[in-house]
Amino acid sequence: MDSQRLPSKEPATKVAGPYGHPFHPLLVTIPIGTWVASLILDIASKTSNDPNPYVLCARWLIGIGIIGAVVAAIFGLMDLASIPERTPAKRIAFTHMTINLLVTAAFIVSWVIRGNGGIEADGSTSTELLILSIIALAVLAVSGWLGGMMTYRYGVRVARESDQAEGYHDARTSPADRTNHRHAA
Repeated sequence: MDSQRLPSKEPATKVAGPYGHPFHPLLVTIPIGTWVASLILDIASKTSNDPNPYVLCARWLIGIGIIGAVVAAIFGLMDLASIPERTPAKRIAFTHMTINLLVTAAFIVSWVIRGNGGIEADGSTSTELLILSIIALAVLAVSGWLGGMMTYRYGVRVARESDQAEGYHDARTSPADRTNHRHAA
């Protein structure tokens, strides 16, 4: 292993959210949660004697997810702008963004089709829309994996290394020991 220490990575300063609390990861829970819930309701519509409430609620959840995805994308674009050019993190970020746009487009198509019918003869969600949701969520999982890679491997939008180290100090050590260790890092 190379004995030379790499320079400390400092977090970008022009980001969306207060230091250590970015908005984008918080906001992506809205489309993820609503779209997963819509799939569950679509499946429930296939097994229910009265599928109408499930179909209606699934469409509402997809619409809420679309709005949530747009809001999350705005903050994601702000974070994207702070990633240095010509880096692996920037390339991964563009791939992550492209995949998310495709998934959002798939759910927009699903939402429109549902507004114009999109149901089986028994009133349940059409099998094609069910398959579209499954595929879109599988692709979204790939995007999430890339988002995790940016954060946990490349450290995009995380705290300074010295601040992170504070979370690993033994509470029994003196504050002076923690301060000295922080400056040594």
